[in-house]
Amino acid sequence: MMRLGSNVFVPCFVYSQTQSCRRASGPEAARILSTTPMAAAAAATAASAARFTPIGGAFHGFHPHSGLRKIPLSFSARPRTVLSLRPRRHPFSCLALQKPGDVQIKEEGAPETLDYRVFFIDSSGRKISPWHDIPLSLGDGVFNFIVEIPKETSAKMEVATEEPHTPIKQDTKKGKLRYYPYNINWNYGLLPQTWEDPSFANIEVEGAFGDNDPVDVVEIGDRKAKIGEVLKVKPLAALAMIDEGELDWKVVAISLDDPRASLVNDVNDVEKHFPGTLTAIRDWFRDYKIPDGKPANKFGLGNKAASKDYALKVIMETNESWAKLVRRSVPAGELSLV
Repeated sequence: MMRLGSNVFVPCFVYSQTQSCRRASGPEAARILSTTPMAAAAAATAASAARFTPIGGAFHGFHPHSGLRKIPLSFSARPRTVLSLRPRRHPFSCLALQKPGDVQIKEEGAPETLDYRVFFIDSSGRKISPWHDIPLSLGDGVFNFIVEIPKETSAKMEVATEEPHTPIKQDTKKGKLRYYPYNINWNYGLLPQTWEDPSFANIEVEGAFGDNDPVDVVEIGDRKAKIGEVLKVKPLAALAMIDEGELDWKVVAISLDDPRASLVNDVNDVEKHFPGTLTAIRDWFRDYKIPDGKPANKFGLGNKAASKDYALKVIMETNESWAKLVRRSVPAGELSLV
């Protein structure tokens, strides 16, 4: 237990590879606590510091997409979050530590078939969930992003949220594989450990309810990524898409390994260094259903891209929703929590 101020004591927890928690104390707790991005705000957040969330690890690096492959694994911090987009005090959390290891990606079935799946496998050969077991945050505003659809492709790939271990598969409709009517021009995927709660009405976006999926990411870097690749990204903006009445956030981000990553840190930088990109993303997602005879999607927040700070609030809100989901504080329905 770590002491903050005169009367506040903060428990620190360390996550193990078996998803259990142990309590850290003394020098270890001090080291954990001092490295979290929220440490400087500890005194100001003492009133809420009594509640913590055990946190998992983080993937790094480039992962070629071919059969079975290894992914370097390391671990870092994720801030605990609150369910609000209104200004509030910063959340506070401890680091979760775990020894580095290797995780593998395994393809089952042939691409562009109903049986095709991309599974994540840990070093013991156990299947893990890319949605639940890959941690969200690396700290310092950097997050893990799981690529479902590489840029300049049209197969509608997605994490199978209702299947055990939530592998990546190609979406279907009436038993047929789904494709976009044209290629998507950016790497597209999800933020792990997020969930758009279908019971939560967002009063800032026309009271729309969440779409029951993880938060989507549109990664605008130059390189075409691979299915199942995990990239370190920084959020830059957010678009509030409303799809048939459901809120479907699109967080615009850039991979840290992109040559222009250091040039862009907020929505205005995107307009400067990637001119026209935000409009192109909005228009692409607005119109992609029209060739199938469906109406165009709508966008909230004045039909404009929100700032980086707003995108971070969206991430924090949906991370807290996910935490409630996996704690079974809210009904999971058909969703897999394995």
